Amino acid sequence: MYDVVIVGARCAGAPLAVMLARRGLRVCVLDRARFPSETPSTHVIQPCGVEILDELDVLDAVLAHGAVPLDRFTLVYEDVRIDASLDAVQFGRPGLCVRRVTLDALLVEAAAAAGADVRTGCRVTGVLADDTGRVAGVQTDNGPVRARLTVGADGRRSVVAASTGAAEYLATPPGRIPAWGYFAGVTDGEGRMRIGRRGDLAFLACPTDSGLYMAGIGIDVAKAGDFHADRARNFAAGLAHWPELADLLAGAQRQGPIRVMTDWHGYFRRSAGPGWVLVGDAGHFKDFTPAQGIADALRQAKTLAESICNGLDHGEADAHLRRWWQWRDHDAYAMYWLARDMGVAGPSTPLITAMMRQIAGSEAAAGQLLRVLNHELPPARLFTVARLARAAVGALRDQPRQLPATLREIVSTATREFLRAAARYGLDSRQGRSTMRRERFRRRRHLAVESAA
Repeated sequence: MYDVVIVGARCAGAPLAVMLARRGLRVCVLDRARFPSETPSTHVIQPCGVEILDELDVLDAVLAHGAVPLDRFTLVYEDVRIDASLDAVQFGRPGLCVRRVTLDALLVEAAAAAGADVRTGCRVTGVLADDTGRVAGVQTDNGPVRARLTVGADGRRSVVAASTGAAEYLATPPGRIPAWGYFAGVTDGEGRMRIGRRGDLAFLACPTDSGLYMAGIGIDVAKAGDFHADRARNFAAGLAHWPELADLLAGAQRQGPIRVMTDWHGYFRRSAGPGWVLVGDAGHFKDFTPAQGIADALRQAKTLAESICNGLDHGEADAHLRRWWQWRDHDAYAMYWLARDMGVAGPSTPLITAMMRQIAGSEAAAGQLLRVLNHELPPARLFTVARLARAAVGALRDQPRQLPATLREIVSTATREFLRAAARYGLDSRQGRSTMRRERFRRRRHLAVESAA
């Protein structure tokens, strides 16, 4: 009998195992993969996540594999360019871009070194339950593994989520599909992360580990079929739409195939119940555009470890897990919608472009953008009502021929933000009162954010 069994040994499950094992808990970690192995990912780790890698004693090993510290940032949004540097004092750590084939193997090694029982190549088929219906472990191809608590850290297609009936809420469809590749021979003397949006394409590029450079594009989901018809040609053509990136990759050689993630959508899932909890992508997944997934998984693992230990120590594990779930939703809610807006399909709109132009014109605002991406500043502190109003005036002035479209966008943006706030706080969207609308906002039960704030 283990204290905790964790299904999934990647960037949520393995760090959680390290933290729990270091506190003296009996931990078993199961993963059907054998490491090193790949999984779809942006690879970027924001500074807050890099700090946790250091706490796990994994950072030095990551750097030894040639991961380049990212302390510079460029965002190109149509004709708007934002260049910023990560202040070493304010952020404490640089960002990183690490291939999952490298990162996950190091995390699995760290879990084993901390004392966890790590079993790779072990497929979990479902959960076990006691006579009361409480989850009491998992069933694997090799037999049962019993534990006081079961953690699903097994990603978007979580077996634990499916076995417990963890329902989705606030689901959003994909705007784009990511396609990326690794390049050798890129001469880039800077540790710079590049994010771009030009026309109907999005971009993400930065140096990664082992002397390679990662470059990716986001394709409008409606054009995915055309892209797949000739991936190599269309991928190269897509990269060429950002001349700066095309120049950087000139003469470089792509290593291996073009990777694509085609089947995804955004969601929250019910993430706690009697004897079980979901962490990382198993419980919540958002648009990949802001490149926060790995750091979010590490942050969630750290807070969940504290909740599990406190819950087991006081015999109130289920209550602590429910409160952790509430914290997770509160922590993720605003960024979930910003990521959705960043990744929406199609070219940029006049209003959004004008908003980005305002940010580009202020060094302080550019610094705030980095803090938003590092999950330390709420998006509302950057995308304020005043800034939105100034952007609206600028959009109407700069593109008067698009007056009707811009006005529709302004109204649509204001309405959308109000409805999101209503869904979060349970307000009646027509009357603005604190009346719970059982049908439209029934998912409010899953976002009890005020009690977790």
